[in-house]
Amino acid sequence: MALFSLTSLQAQEGFKIEIQGGLPFNDFNTDVSLALGFDVGYMRAINETFDLGATVGYIHGIPETFHSEIVLTDLPTIQFVPLAGSVRIWPSNSISFGIDAGHALGLNDGNEGGLYYRPTIGFLFGTSTEINFSYTSIGVGDRDWTTITLGIEYTFLNDRFN
Repeated sequence: MALFSLTSLQAQEGFKIEIQGGLPFNDFNTDVSLALGFDVGYMRAINETFDLGATVGYIHGIPETFHSEIVLTDLPTIQFVPLAGSVRIWPSNSISFGIDAGHALGLNDGNEGGLYYRPTIGFLFGTSTEINFSYTSIGVGDRDWTTITLGIEYTFLNDRFN
């Protein structure tokens, strides 16, 4: 706690938009070659080191077309709409740790969606732009959608802490 009181920290309160791309692994690795997505949300700065908010997004899994020299042309796209609560902790002016957690709705046929969580580490560049790395997991029946993701986020800042 003393570290936080001795350092001037910067909460990131405001409306956020993010685009992201990721690589699937584990259960969906042979079905999907790339995952693309976007999120919109709002974060409320509870204090200068802790943000709390909500987010909604869209994840689109692009189907794999080549696997083990066999052409696979009939694999479907896999699509989700995650609805989540968000928490971010700012241990310094430029680094954040957090998680988005909630439920992802499945959009494609046979996809019921499931529990969604996305731990994130972010690096702030300037006052409003963040590059982040995350792990995404969605429980889909007896399989898990998992990706390692790189994203860029822009925050339309509220002036409360700025």
